[in-house]
Amino acid sequence: MKTFILVILFSFAATLFADRPNVVLVMTDDQGYGDLSCTGNPILKTPALDALYEQSTRFTDFHVSPTCSPTRGALLSGHYTNRAGPWHTIKGRSMLRLSAITMGEVFEDGGYATGLFGKWHLGDSYPYRPEDRGFQDVVRHAAGGVGQTPDFWDNSYFDDTYFRNGVPEKFEGFCTDVFFREATRFIDESIEAGKPFFAYVTPNAPHLPYHCPEEYWEMYKGKGLKPEEEIFFGMIHNIDDNVGALRTHLEKKGVSDNTIFIFMTDNGTATGHDVFNDGMRGKKGSAYEGGHRVPFFIHWPDGKLDVARDIDTLTSHIDVLPTMMDLCGLEIPMDYSFDGRSLSPLLYNNPTPWVERTIVTDSQRVVDPIKWKDSSTMTQRWRLINGKELYDIVADPSQSKDVASMHPDVVSSLRAEYEKWWDSISPTFAKEERLRIGTDVENPVVLNAHDWITEAPVSPWNQGHIRRGAKINGYWAIDVEMAGTYSVELRRYPPELSAAINAELDPGAPVIGLEAYRGPAGRGIGAKSAVLSVGDFNEEKPVSDADEGILFTVELQEGPADLHAVFKTGPDGEDVIGAYYAVVNRL
Repeated sequence: MKTFILVILFSFAATLFADRPNVVLVMTDDQGYGDLSCTGNPILKTPALDALYEQSTRFTDFHVSPTCSPTRGALLSGHYTNRAGPWHTIKGRSMLRLSAITMGEVFEDGGYATGLFGKWHLGDSYPYRPEDRGFQDVVRHAAGGVGQTPDFWDNSYFDDTYFRNGVPEKFEGFCTDVFFREATRFIDESIEAGKPFFAYVTPNAPHLPYHCPEEYWEMYKGKGLKPEEEIFFGMIHNIDDNVGALRTHLEKKGVSDNTIFIFMTDNGTATGHDVFNDGMRGKKGSAYEGGHRVPFFIHWPDGKLDVARDIDTLTSHIDVLPTMMDLCGLEIPMDYSFDGRSLSPLLYNNPTPWVERTIVTDSQRVVDPIKWKDSSTMTQRWRLINGKELYDIVADPSQSKDVASMHPDVVSSLRAEYEKWWDSISPTFAKEERLRIGTDVENPVVLNAHDWITEAPVSPWNQGHIRRGAKINGYWAIDVEMAGTYSVELRRYPPELSAAINAELDPGAPVIGLEAYRGPAGRGIGAKSAVLSVGDFNEEKPVSDADEGILFTVELQEGPADLHAVFKTGPDGEDVIGAYYAVVNRL
């Protein structure tokens, strides 16, 4: 796959429009192309997004990755996700490579105020956090969603504790409302400071578990939907209200005309496919169109992008960063190469010919990428699925007829394109991103089971798994920045919860909607002993029923290591459960 090297000083758009535009990029979680009334959904109502749609340039053949971390890594870096690093959402494979430049860094270097509000999902500890990657003002939950294992304990969409620039802080209200409210605050402060702003607004809604304010759920009851569909649509309706309020606020502040406002989603629908999927096959996680074709609207009155217009050219998340640099007149180091390209020629009918290209998207969700796995090799006309099935997407948008046997030359050509793409990205797989410990920036570091490397189908990625005592084991791939003496405390529950390793917990408080991650009772695990193994160190200590954590002291050498931590359970300690949390402190 050809890599495009982009060196930008002042582009056509930046020259034409002297004042650098502000940028608001809203990306929702698990909402698909069909989960909007403006794209044809017969039940869901999204009036604010419909209004944006009618005032925007819309890319109708725009593709992302089929799951969330991969899309976010590609969007922010301009690299294919398998090159960028986060090809999975868990298992230590959701961290954005440190070699990747981020959209936050590019805007920060260009003199912008930068903020992220909502979901990051590209690393929860230094140096992978958003505040380490160019975002100056951050309010977020941890990991991939509210209530997941790294998140603050018992968070559940309402009145939660989120992280403001790495520090836990209690907030009031529904999560989506909080993130839009904080984004609005950031915008106001940027305007007052006289700085252009880049606001990356990324609510975790409508990702499961399914919760929303009662009034939004009520809107979709009695319409023949399943309960999860009712709440899913209610969550989207709430997002729509927030988008409308934010756009109104920009108008009141007098900055809407020179603000690039983008709306997109991070993958295909998770829950709305049985109601309306715009005729596409597949949903979130799928290599078929419904897994990765998503809405992308861009509105910018001062940039003459405020009239309804469709662009049907094949485009992708890897194109967004080079496009934003082009429109905003930003620069990058000359040795940084993009996998995507600027969409400015399409936006402005540039007479330069648009060269057709091949784009690959895939869903790995494994520790190490597997060739051809859940892949779609795409051109304007064709989709090659897993290197075998071929679909004419123009004649057959629902991908119902495999025509591989009728077009062997096309299959051969697309397989060759995929091989070039794989040859380009696969050498990067040898470089493993590891959790950094012993730094002056973040010490101690709390490791958690979300990031285990494990052969199990999943790691314990949400707090319901921890409460149930999931019988899974794994290890942490760490990188010791400074040799020295370290304490390592093995825990079943996180430090903010004062509970013994063998404690049974009451079910968490109920939440509006379906069962929350905090819903299950906490089961006792019957731990008899704790075992820590890292490098040449291996030690076992007994566990009493009063112990909240078991503390070890170990000498660690600088460099990479694998940290294994388990509790031995069962009558004779013959079974093991991984220690879900480990607090590592350089003494």
